[in-house]
Amino acid sequence: MTQRRFQQVDVFTEQPYFGNPVAVVLDGQGLSPETMQRVANWTNLSETTFVLPPKDAKADYHVRIFTPSRELPFAGHPTLGTCHAWLASGGKPKGAAIMQECAVGLIQIRRDGERLAFAAPPPRRMEPLDAETLERIASGLRIRRDDILDHSWCDNGPPWQAVLLRSARQVLEAAPDIGILGEMDLGLVGSHPEGPLAFEVRAFFPVDGAFREDPVTGSLNAALGQWLIAKGHAPARYQAAQGTKLGRRGRIHIERDADGQVWVGGQSITCMTGEIAL
Repeated sequence: MTQRRFQQVDVFTEQPYFGNPVAVVLDGQGLSPETMQRVANWTNLSETTFVLPPKDAKADYHVRIFTPSRELPFAGHPTLGTCHAWLASGGKPKGAAIMQECAVGLIQIRRDGERLAFAAPPPRRMEPLDAETLERIASGLRIRRDDILDHSWCDNGPPWQAVLLRSARQVLEAAPDIGILGEMDLGLVGSHPEGPLAFEVRAFFPVDGAFREDPVTGSLNAALGQWLIAKGHAPARYQAAQGTKLGRRGRIHIERDADGQVWVGGQSITCMTGEIAL
């Protein structure tokens, strides 16, 4: 076994232990996918990442992202957390921006004051949900069909199916029934009536026959930003909250620039540093 540098980073928060943690193994070279998966299962966090030398000459580093049960082609909060850990451990980008390589390709990350922000990747699928799915979601949330103001696939790696509800309050009161919703990766969003927060977001995915709620979800918020701004439901720049129901204070900053690129930003805080024996 070899001692490898390790950090645990809290992402999308200004306060330690109020965001979404990610475990980062800063030297994943030589580890098999089976070992990576076993470590991710052991950490029992929503994601664990492994930093590797880049394959693409434009990239600063390559990252593989694992949940406790599977590898993901892309995920948002692990992207920002891994970049934060890489920079904190002495990583030097080749250019003004950081270029992360992962299974969906190159992801550009920029420094935005105290925040890092990643360029949302192009969606693999962004189209309205079918009528049968919408009826199932309404039934599984115990709401009326007309409480769903709009809806879309928000697939940019994780295959999120998202619905816009009438209000942030309705989002916070939701209690999804996995017996009805099955294997669905479900995203909920609803607007706040006033204040600095434009939207409340919640994300659910099935684990071992039950729904697990993610504290703060970069991939979902990236696709939501693309969808909501394009449909006129959101301004070109807004801030969303996530994790409220779990006692977290996740804050996600969304901005579409003049070129139409959507950026997803937030602060990260290192909560644990050390070594892991692998």
